[in-house]
Amino acid sequence: MPAYIGLTTKIVALKGHDGVTVDAYLGTPDTQGPVPGVVVIHHMPGWDEWSMEVVRRLAHHGFAAICPNLHQRGGEGTLEEIGQRVRDAGGVNDAQYMGDLQAAVDELLASPISNGKVGLIGFCSGGRICYIAAAKLENVDAAVDCWGGGVTNPPGKLTDLRPVAPIDMTPDIKCPLLGIFGNDDENPDPAQVDAIEAELKKHGKTYEFHRYDGAGHGFFAWERPNYRQEQAVEAWKRVFAFYEKHLGAPATVEAAVAHA
Repeated sequence: MPAYIGLTTKIVALKGHDGVTVDAYLGTPDTQGPVPGVVVIHHMPGWDEWSMEVVRRLAHHGFAAICPNLHQRGGEGTLEEIGQRVRDAGGVNDAQYMGDLQAAVDELLASPISNGKVGLIGFCSGGRICYIAAAKLENVDAAVDCWGGGVTNPPGKLTDLRPVAPIDMTPDIKCPLLGIFGNDDENPDPAQVDAIEAELKKHGKTYEFHRYDGAGHGFFAWERPNYRQEQAVEAWKRVFAFYEKHLGAPATVEAAVAHA
């Protein structure tokens, strides 16, 4: 991967599902491009500091990255208050997620530094959403599901907001999928990961699954006790290699210097 290059971050407004304005955190490497783009799908805690750090990490490595606030309609308040309102409402409509994420994909593709390729990465509940997005969104070239829970939802857990289990959308997945999982996780547990992998194989999808011993849920989250440094470093290498294979090379230091 390239060494450090300059980057720029800002908040942009997207026209999301049903035309509702949604804020998004955008990070771009300081280069004339062309570079791949990545949409970051935040976890259930919401549009938080850690999610924005992921955007900066990707931009640091030469990708344009954007993270839309998928809880924008939850109103004002602290991250915890907004998250609780989302939970009390039974979550967010999957169709709404898709509308907001498609706007983020389109924003990256409209950038003058875009190379025309966009990937996804989602964590926890965002991993579940990423799995759906790989089947539903247009112009997505690669998807990374990091320990997405609820992909194998049994029929009894389906709701009007989430009417179809993501695993049942597997036949419609349109792009290569990378899965990152901890073997100590309980949601998804190893048996659920096995079931997802079996479904991907059944439908002939292009995928890579990497499973890590000694790691549980959210083991990338460096500010939490469940962070596992060794496993996270190795898994991030897998993510960057996957993106370079399917999205193209990120920006380099040389390109950034030339731009300056």
